[in-house]
Amino acid sequence: MRVVVIGATGHIGTYLVPRLVEDGHEVVAVSRGNREPYRQSGIWRFVNTATLDRTKLEADGTFGEAVRALRPDAVIDLVCFSLPSAQQLVEALCGQVEHLLHCGTIWVHGPSVEVPALESQPRRPFGDYGIQKAQIEAYLLHAAHMGNIPATVLHPGHIVGPGWSPLNPAGHFNPDVFGRLARGEELALPNLGLETVHHVHADDVAQAFVQALRHRSIAVGESYHVVSPAAISLRGYAECVARWFGRDARLKFLPWDEFKTTVTEEEAAATWDHIAHSPNASIAKARTELGYCPRYSSMEAVKEAVEWLMEQGIVEI
Repeated sequence: MRVVVIGATGHIGTYLVPRLVEDGHEVVAVSRGNREPYRQSGIWRFVNTATLDRTKLEADGTFGEAVRALRPDAVIDLVCFSLPSAQQLVEALCGQVEHLLHCGTIWVHGPSVEVPALESQPRRPFGDYGIQKAQIEAYLLHAAHMGNIPATVLHPGHIVGPGWSPLNPAGHFNPDVFGRLARGEELALPNLGLETVHHVHADDVAQAFVQALRHRSIAVGESYHVVSPAAISLRGYAECVARWFGRDARLKFLPWDEFKTTVTEEEAAATWDHIAHSPNASIAKARTELGYCPRYSSMEAVKEAVEWLMEQGIVEI
């Protein structure tokens, strides 16, 4: 198939584009043209590229038409964050493609009732990001069920990999948290540290998109969680990181109102978002229907990212 990947040089696209080429597809990598992939691969020389400024073209109402002009059999949209953005693309591609795959998020769920959460559970999203993604999912799946567009939605967790700082055990993105655990310094966690986070390696997300494309007769009209096999608690996460460096984690647990005064405003906002969601998602459906088989556990995925941070001198141990 001729597959157009929108957002091709980002976290997921870095791994997805080479996988698609290896799977025998002709790939058109769409990006704004201002960033190289996070990981270099000789496979990229077999990839066609197209530079499109999505924000500008959507404002003109021409982004969907620009994607359609690339003559795709399938489109994988990794960077759609609003319902109008999704609608413009669907209206242009209706009747023109065999498969449209959208990258969602496990935050479409909001707080869970039963865990691990299933795709079939009622949505209770909060926060602009989760609400917008839930609206996009509902729109795309309804359009698929009505026969307007053959769409599939994949919902990753906290995407990690070498090249960027992963979500840390304190629920934010300051990489020094890993250094403090490595050096045996005390680390504060909110509440009792029992809220959960659910990571996934970017390459495992890429694998899921390839599998959904392979099994599109099953995947059309469906959504799937794409995460590691198990979520982890903040406390367990911190203890595991410390053990990598031969240490016992020195943790203290603070009520939220006290914890938020120990970090920056930006870090506190990130931590609150993550502990309020406390995601814990099942991959049983993706395993059964798509053959999704994640290579990395949550901690294995994070370890690879932290090793990169140490190599770059970002984390001092």
